[in-house]
Amino acid sequence: MSIINLRKRPSPQRMVEEKPTLEALFELEETPLLRFAHGIVRRRAVAEEMVQEAFMRLHNHWDEVERPRAWIYRAVRNLCLTYLRDHARETALDQGPDEESGADRRAAESPKPDEALGRMEAVGMVRLLLSELEEKDRRLISLKYVEGRSYADIGKATGLSVSNVGYRLHHLLKGLAVSLRQAGISGSQG
Repeated sequence: MSIINLRKRPSPQRMVEEKPTLEALFELEETPLLRFAHGIVRRRAVAEEMVQEAFMRLHNHWDEVERPRAWIYRAVRNLCLTYLRDHARETALDQGPDEESGADRRAAESPKPDEALGRMEAVGMVRLLLSELEEKDRRLISLKYVEGRSYADIGKATGLSVSNVGYRLHHLLKGLAVSLRQAGISGSQG
């Protein structure tokens, strides 16, 4: 008679992508999260506060969170957007009055606060969606759009054919566009 192993085996995806410890996530993501938050709120101290608050919230919900990296980016984004909404007047006053004669021209050229917020929200949403992709898909996007490499170079780096690189990138971008539209973000202005 054979003994049947009744223990649940982790799925192949679970074996590849295990949940890190909170400490490991903090060490790995603190600096990128600070840059992400600073890109939204444009104030270092506020960005640090938002990241700290997000990690505190993650700590409180650690057992419930399956994908902590995506969760923490979403939390930072939401905290930053809430901060901007609640402090919109204060942020405008911090910039001070324009003292040069070209103030009217600069005001006309600079985006309006709601447009800037929409753009920042769009950028944050793209970063969040990218963080939720599998590593191999993030690498393809990074090779093409961050490093500016050709399909042939990407194929050599990943072992994919040139046509497969093009096919996968096309479908990844299409999927990102659909997700952005579902989130209410359309166009380059957010």
